[in-house]
Amino acid sequence: MSILEGLGSAGYVLALCLAASGSAFGTGAAGMATLGAWKKCFLQNKNAQFILVAFVGAPLSQTIYGMILMNAIRSAPDTVHPLAKFTIGLMGGLAMGISALLQGKAGAKAADALAETKKGFGNYIMVLGIIETVALFVMVFLMTTLR
Repeated sequence: MSILEGLGSAGYVLALCLAASGSAFGTGAAGMATLGAWKKCFLQNKNAQFILVAFVGAPLSQTIYGMILMNAIRSAPDTVHPLAKFTIGLMGGLAMGISALLQGKAGAKAADALAETKKGFGNYIMVLGIIETVALFVMVFLMTTLR
């Protein structure tokens, strides 16, 4: 295996690992905020809404998108240059990871707001969905370059 072929192989690993790293950071941020929101509810003898878990889990989908992109890179035809595979994996994984991180941070704010007001769940989910769309666009648009 040449160095260039090795770079191409590293590209598909990067797609998954960077997207999953963003998911880990995003779920961590939203999870910590959700725990804090529940604590506030318990201290005030209010009902702690289980639905806050939706904000914690939202950034996980970017890991799936990273896996889909990884598989697309792995199964790309030999006519796709290995450096292109590396770049697609690196930049795609990074973009999806950042999307997951920021989605988790928005989810953290949403958890705090919903626990305090008990209102706006649909609005908060829409914001998370818009952030999610960035990762979807990156995955789909990059997959079209692998033909």
